Amino acid sequence: MRRRLLSSAVSVLLLTLSASAAEDPARAHVRASAEAMGGEARLRALTALRVRGVGHWNLLEQSERPTPPFLVMYEQFDELRDLRRGRLRQKSESRGVVMDEWKGVTMLLTDGVAAADFQGKWRPLGAAQLQDMQERLAFAPEHVLLAALDAKDLRAQADTVLQEVPHHVVTFHQDRTSVRLFLNARTNLPTAVETLDAHPEDPFWSIWGDVRTVLSFQAWTLEQGGLRYPRHWEWARNGQPHHSITVTSVTVDPPLVDADFAVPDDVKQGFESRRTRKLDDTPVLRPDAPPAEPVPGVVQLPGAWNVALVAQDDGVVVVEGPLASGYSARVLDEAAKRFPGLKVKAVVSTSDAWPHIGGLREYVARGIPVHVLDLNRALVERLVAAPRTLVLDALARKPRAAKLQVVDGRRMLGTGKNRLELIPARTETGERMLFAWLPEHGLLYTSDLVQPQPDGTFFNVQQVDETVEVATREKLPVSQVFGMHLKPTDWSALTTAVNKVRAP
Repeated sequence: MRRRLLSSAVSVLLLTLSASAAEDPARAHVRASAEAMGGEARLRALTALRVRGVGHWNLLEQSERPTPPFLVMYEQFDELRDLRRGRLRQKSESRGVVMDEWKGVTMLLTDGVAAADFQGKWRPLGAAQLQDMQERLAFAPEHVLLAALDAKDLRAQADTVLQEVPHHVVTFHQDRTSVRLFLNARTNLPTAVETLDAHPEDPFWSIWGDVRTVLSFQAWTLEQGGLRYPRHWEWARNGQPHHSITVTSVTVDPPLVDADFAVPDDVKQGFESRRTRKLDDTPVLRPDAPPAEPVPGVVQLPGAWNVALVAQDDGVVVVEGPLASGYSARVLDEAAKRFPGLKVKAVVSTSDAWPHIGGLREYVARGIPVHVLDLNRALVERLVAAPRTLVLDALARKPRAAKLQVVDGRRMLGTGKNRLELIPARTETGERMLFAWLPEHGLLYTSDLVQPQPDGTFFNVQQVDETVEVATREKLPVSQVFGMHLKPTDWSALTTAVNKVRAP
């Protein structure tokens, strides 16, 4: 009888454990993954990691086309993570496009402050860099499994096949961010962390609204003390390869010195003022650079990104819709002040660089036609359709179709003295740029192709040469030029710069 009672008790216990596991498979999967990495207790006992390695960034927002191959920036880094206090110190050197020597920077995340040391001088960073560094810690393999186990909304999803291998999938939230973990069903090790979040203060990623990031791990090694750690990490954003690192050295529980995470008090104060700045609130006018009016009725607003207003008889044409919806809203307010009684009848977008199109959604929301180069049509359509469920703008609150006017050749916009001719550049580096020509004034808008440098020279004279080529090809008698980053400048400055480089 006693044996029978014990047997019944064991059966009940086993059934209870089985039912518990069936009710919470997500937690069981994550615990198994933590065990594969060395054990949950080992992960919770970690105090710090020092990680060194090499890598590269794909400059998605700065490349010549929105599809591969992309321009690349290389890096080598030495990173110290204080896992108990959420502090991060990144020393890195970068080299790549237009950087023929390694340039170093040290970035710190400490006590909610993001700061950087550039050439021996500490400076405050902003909310975008703070978010990037916090994500670097939050979704690293040594932390993300513990975050999942501690999450109240941890749930299992249907198993899937990833990289031709069966995987368990679990989800949870970390603040605003939705997180999915892909756990190898055979080894239990985490293969990927997928997050969905907005980056509202990042001038590159803010324009895409809800951004999907996938961080993948491979090349696992057994480290000192029994910790398993991936030696290769790959980030993809919105389906495009974004960042890749190869870890060359891992030090488990290195000694920490508070001095390594010290930020000067004045830099902390500077950060507090910067972190509250919103990209949407960026001013369109600079106190150190008044608006320029190269000819009557044409005004260049020299803000973070220049915007031009061209007054015509039947309305105002805005040239460029950069940065953010709030930026465009202030441009429209400025147009109303400068040209009362004239409605804004069109906006012309001249480049595919992400910050240069970031404010177009505001014009779409107001029903204003958007003129775009044919090669940039798909990009702008993707911008307009980008989901924005986490940080809303006017178009997300009240969706409407875009009035896209596609420019596939030389096209006239408006009449009278300030009429514009839109001219596709169709050059090598200016393949996706659109020029605007005011024939009555000999004034040429050169998009982003001509960029002055502080010493008076031009960045990448190849681009300046292409501008001269366009003027020659289109038979434009240019007297002055201006652009996205260029104040009104005599045409002779461009031809002189080109001739200087062409000279033997």
